[in-house]
Amino acid sequence: MGKTGKIVTIVLWALLIVSAILVVSLMVNINEEVDTDPAMNSWVNSNLVWAYILLAFGAGVAVISSLLHMFTDKKAAKNGIISLVFLGAVFLVAYLLASPEIPQFPGVDKFITDGTLNESVSKLVDTGLYATYILIGLAIVSVASSSVMRLIK
Repeated sequence: MGKTGKIVTIVLWALLIVSAILVVSLMVNINEEVDTDPAMNSWVNSNLVWAYILLAFGAGVAVISSLLHMFTDKKAAKNGIISLVFLGAVFLVAYLLASPEIPQFPGVDKFITDGTLNESVSKLVDTGLYATYILIGLAIVSVASSSVMRLIK
């Protein structure tokens, strides 16, 4: 194992130890009065902050390693750019399908008056929903078609 491998192993063990200490501390101090006990809220908040840190660290490592791989391999760069263009096309189609109309549901007036829900927010939410539907549909079609192609071969 090279120098980089040793550093990665040490960092992973450190993350594991900190995570284990936080989880064990939370479990030892857990009680049923979560709403009224400030110490319990502190432990829950500490674990949530640590989860956010781990999420950011993992996402950062994934993005950086993908970028490094993309810069060192031209075929990976081409495939990555094709994937980004495809994802952009899906979101463009979803944006064009989205409606800026504000949905009517109980309590919507509160969100409209305080400004958190307006036509642009409604259009972005609609875009996200349409993009999710398109991507789920494409995933189902790709799974089904790969199964059918495997049967044909």
